[in-house]
Amino acid sequence: MKVWFDCTAAAHPLVLRPVIERFRERGDQILVTARENGETVGNLERLGIPHQVVGKHGGAGKVGKGMALATRSARLSRPVWKFRPDLAVAHGSVDLAVLSRSFFIPSAQMQDYEFAGLQRKVAWRVAKRVLVPDSIPVERLVKAGAKEDKLVRFPGLKEDYYLADFVPDPSVPEELGIDLERILVIVRPPPETAAYHAENPLYEEVIDRLAIEEGVTAVIIPRTPAQADRARARNSANLIVPEKAVDAQSLIAFADLVVSAGGTMNREAVALGTPVFTTFAGKMGGVDEDLISDGRLKILEGPDQLPVVKRTDPAGPRNPRDPEILVQGMLSALR
Repeated sequence: MKVWFDCTAAAHPLVLRPVIERFRERGDQILVTARENGETVGNLERLGIPHQVVGKHGGAGKVGKGMALATRSARLSRPVWKFRPDLAVAHGSVDLAVLSRSFFIPSAQMQDYEFAGLQRKVAWRVAKRVLVPDSIPVERLVKAGAKEDKLVRFPGLKEDYYLADFVPDPSVPEELGIDLERILVIVRPPPETAAYHAENPLYEEVIDRLAIEEGVTAVIIPRTPAQADRARARNSANLIVPEKAVDAQSLIAFADLVVSAGGTMNREAVALGTPVFTTFAGKMGGVDEDLISDGRLKILEGPDQLPVVKRTDPAGPRNPRDPEILVQGMLSALR
């Protein structure tokens, strides 16, 4: 069997890596395509996943997004048609949805945020199967375009599956010159180019505090070059901005605290047992609502509320799960 995977955001190589490995172990042929967007390509390279880079992100505006979708989908059509996949898999790729509909390819889409607007509606309406955490209410998914009969609701977090075999690499903080005797904070900026982004001044306020806090090292994992430039412009010895894609999961495992305005890094911290605060300014999804209710994720309302202290318990996968559950859910799209 031939399976096509499309990675359009930085988290997708991480999420799909164990699934791709399982399909390879089955003897299936794999095509992985990627869009230039943040650390997406860098993460594929870091994980050693062969891939073809086609197109780039269209920016924050609707016109740019629309033009990028049309251009990239057209460019993707040639390698996809040549490969002739039996199954297409992604984590919310609209390009994959467009070509799946055009070429009559059964598709499976993963997702764990239900409020991203048109992107979700297009991808979910086309998909034969939609794989989502069971903490998201079904009525929200149906409203967003995923009919109940196409849902595959899996237990836990998607991070529980791809971090199931995770072992933190001590060379990662060493290569960045991090002194683990200091308090290590990992920070993820807001998704400024996403359709669901809302203004988020709290992020900048947090960086302002960490830049002058005594005994603190803060590693900022930017989404865009502009975010990296703004952090470096502070000229603070406390702040580290990696020059290339890094093993952020290892940094989270060694960290004392994570502060993130996005979803995936928040949930990676939860999955690895690292204290985590969210500064997300958009509409809170069902997964995060569940984590907040359980006390595993905390809402940060002001920079002064951040407990900048050393942690005492070791990090590691708290609830590892078998990715075969995801593989079988994707294969059910062929029925």
